[in-house]
Amino acid sequence: MAEKANVSIGTVDRVIHNRGEVNPETRAKILKILEELDYRPNILASTLASKKTHTFAVLLPEVPYSEAYWSKPLQGVRDASAELQQYGVVVDLYQFSQSDPLSFQEKAKQIVAAKPEGVVFAPFFSREATEFINKLNSHEIPYVFIDSNMGNCNKLSFIGQNSFQSGTLAAKLFDFSLPKEARILVIHFGKELENQNHPKQREKGFYNYFKETVPNTTKKIYTIEIETPGDQDFFEIIDREIEKLGGVNGIFVTNSQVFRIAEYLESREIQQMRLIGHDLIRQNAEFLKTGVVDFLICQRPEEQGHQAIQTLFDHIILKKPIRVDNYTSIDIVTKENLDFYKEFNQSNYGTN
Repeated sequence: MAEKANVSIGTVDRVIHNRGEVNPETRAKILKILEELDYRPNILASTLASKKTHTFAVLLPEVPYSEAYWSKPLQGVRDASAELQQYGVVVDLYQFSQSDPLSFQEKAKQIVAAKPEGVVFAPFFSREATEFINKLNSHEIPYVFIDSNMGNCNKLSFIGQNSFQSGTLAAKLFDFSLPKEARILVIHFGKELENQNHPKQREKGFYNYFKETVPNTTKKIYTIEIETPGDQDFFEIIDREIEKLGGVNGIFVTNSQVFRIAEYLESREIQQMRLIGHDLIRQNAEFLKTGVVDFLICQRPEEQGHQAIQTLFDHIILKKPIRVDNYTSIDIVTKENLDFYKEFNQSNYGTN
């Protein structure tokens, strides 16, 4: 290229990287040659050579036990971090309690103070997430949502399931599989549910199905909220609700704790109950295998964590255009197809 332009290699380098003084005519000549040759700089090679560090922050819920749901997106984050560390990417992990919005707020403050180049987080608590978003926007720090989405903000990208459609799908499964006069109980496990994003979206999608798709339905739907229970602290609550309603035909759990209702049904020896919940964690899979859980509505949490880190890398280092909304699949997992999910196949899960 330098030979074609009849200049030194250093002059070409200054034009490519837009540094130093170059005669305007010479610059124009070199730029024309670059265009003719369709030159593209090797950004990855430049990144490796520069040895510059790029720090990303990740804010996720704490993982209460090794196979809990949030261990999966966390594993995806770690896998992506390991792959990209050769390019100077450093991922700092911050974790908050799912039962304490103040812990989210405190970790968010720490992230803003650390001034990372990009942030990945789950907007778990709506009010605190909005405050965090405003801080990130004011500091011009790009951020990627995983697991749940928030509108009316300047997010770089969202990667996750459409929670509203997930709830709609659950409603459709109940509608097709229960009698016309059925009673369905929707259960939220957690604290401050009005401030939690995706369980409420799932509930809205659930109710919307019966309102918009089958507006003349004779099915009855009821919702209760239960704080995260101990071993059997909530059994009596369920007993009272079912008795008050005169019995129910189906239960929908809006998060990954459907196994707790499965434990309840086994304890009470209740067999004729349609049970649907979310997420392919091992406790849920075990009850799916035995038939206590009928359907699990699942997403790809490992992929969410991995893709979120990759998205920041593509935007910040590679300067690639980024798609704003990236919805992952909504899978229906049953006893019959469970073994075809690699983490639960017969080789490491059990036999039919």
